[in-house]
Amino acid sequence: MKSMNRKRNGRKKKIMKRGEPMMTQETYEALELDSRVSLIRQLIPLGLMVVMEELQREVEELAGGRYSRKEKGADPIFRYGYNPGSVKLDGQRIPIPVPRLRCEQGEVSLKSYELLHQGEEIDQSAFRRVLAGISCRDYEAAADAVPGAIGLSKSTVSARFKEATKAKLKEFQERDLSELDIIAMFMDGKTFADEAMVIAMGVTISGEKVFLGFIQTDTENSRALSEFLRSMLHRGLDVSRGVLVIIDGGKGLRSAVRQVLKRYAVVQRCQWHKRENIVSYLPEAEQPLMRKQLQKAYERPTHAEAKKALLAIRADLEQRNLSAVESLDEGFDETLTLHSLGVFALLSISFKTTNCIESINSSIEKYCGKIDYWKNSSQKQRWLAAALLDIEPRLKKVKGYRHLPKLRLAIMSKLNIGKTEKKSRTEAA
Repeated sequence: MKSMNRKRNGRKKKIMKRGEPMMTQETYEALELDSRVSLIRQLIPLGLMVVMEELQREVEELAGGRYSRKEKGADPIFRYGYNPGSVKLDGQRIPIPVPRLRCEQGEVSLKSYELLHQGEEIDQSAFRRVLAGISCRDYEAAADAVPGAIGLSKSTVSARFKEATKAKLKEFQERDLSELDIIAMFMDGKTFADEAMVIAMGVTISGEKVFLGFIQTDTENSRALSEFLRSMLHRGLDVSRGVLVIIDGGKGLRSAVRQVLKRYAVVQRCQWHKRENIVSYLPEAEQPLMRKQLQKAYERPTHAEAKKALLAIRADLEQRNLSAVESLDEGFDETLTLHSLGVFALLSISFKTTNCIESINSSIEKYCGKIDYWKNSSQKQRWLAAALLDIEPRLKKVKGYRHLPKLRLAIMSKLNIGKTEKKSRTEAA
C-alpha cells in the first residue's frame, strides 16, 4: 500500500484514504481531555453528523430509498458506492466519504456536497485565530485536535490570513464617517519596529469610541498628518459644530490640526506628557516632588485656580531651571483647555490625557507584539487595521459620557459657532 504522504514538487501532499469514515465514538474517547473539550467547543463532530445527514437526504430524494423499486419508463438513478471528499468546517478541511450516484448518462452530482465543499471565500475562523496569536507555523499542530483535518499547512493559513487582512484594511480605509456625530478626537502614535503609525480615534456625542483612521508616519510630520486629516474630512467627518482634539506634545500634530481643522477645533494637550517633559529637566532627586506639585496644580477644579498654581510653580522653576520653564510655557494654555471650557470636573478623567488611546496601543500590542520581523508596510497596515476592527466592538463608552452635550455647547461657545450655522466640510478643510 502506498504511503499516505507523497512528495510532489518537493512538498508533502496529504492524501485521504478512500472512503475514510468520520470520527467514531471510540476515536473520540481515545483523545486527550484537551482535544475532546476543543472538539466540543467547535462542534466539529456534530457538524460532520449533520453533513452526512444532508448528503443522505439528497441521495434519497434523487435515488429513492435503498432497495426501493424504480418506476418503469423513468431514467433511474442508482447508488454507486462512495468517493473520498472533504468539507470545510470551522476553517478546516475534514475528509468524508461522499455518496456516488449514477444514471445512464453518467455521474450525478450532489448540490449539497458542492456547497459544503467550497466553504467561505475568506476563512474568518482562521483569520481570528492567527490574529489572536496562533502563529501560522503552529496552526497545523493546533488543528490536530480534529483527526484527518487537511489543508492547514503554514503556507495555506498564511495566504488565507493575508487575503483576510487585505479585506479588513480596505474596509477600514473606506469607512464612511458621515453618519458619526464626533465630539472629540484622540490622536497618538504607535511604534512598529523602527516606524510609527499615528492613529485617530473619535468619540461620538453618546460616548462610543470609533477608529477614524491611521497613517504611517510620526507625530512630527505636519505635511503627512495634514493630508491624513483632510482624508477623514473627505470621507465625511463633520467638524462644523466643533471638536475637542486631544494630543501629546507632537509639533507636527498640532500644526496639522491648526492648518486643516482651523477654527473648528480646540486642543487639549496631554497633561501627563507635559508633566513628564517638565520634570525630565530636573535632577532625579527633585523629580518626585515636582511631579506631585504639577499634578496637584492640574487637578484644581477651576481655570483660575489651576493657572495660579502653575504660575507659582513657574516662578519657583525660573530660579532653578530655565529649560523646565520653557517646557512649561510651551502649550501652557492648551493643557488647561478643559478648565477653560468649564467641564474639567465632569470630563477630566477621560480627556485630560491621551491615556484613552494609549490603552488601545496596549491592546494592539497583544495582537502585533509577537511579530519579530515586519516584512513591509503592507503587512504592518494590514495587521493594524485587522486589530483595530477586532478591538473596536469591545470598547466601552468614555467615562462621563452623559456630560458630552455640555462639552459641545462649551466648544461652540468658545469657537463662536452659532447653533444654526452650517459650514460645509470642504470649507472646514
